[in-house]
Amino acid sequence: MTEPQPTSYREAYARLNRIAAELESGEADLDRVLPLLEEARAAYAQCRGRIEAVRAVLAGDWGDEADPDEPEDPDDDDEE
Repeated sequence: MTEPQPTSYREAYARLNRIAAELESGEADLDRVLPLLEEARAAYAQCRGRIEAVRAVLAGDWGDEADPDEPEDPDDDDEE
């Protein structure tokens, strides 16, 4: 039976580390390798998705409708 899907980056990363250690030890039963690789792929995808989301935010892609290359107009106030 496989473990539940990790819910956070930290959990997914820890799962990747546990899987890598098990595979590197050479003690993993051959019948367990494929399920381990499938779990690793899912955890990796989750980590990568979180990293890409952070990169997008750091790059300024906050999902705003305004054009990031267009300077803000300081005289454009909503206060009247």
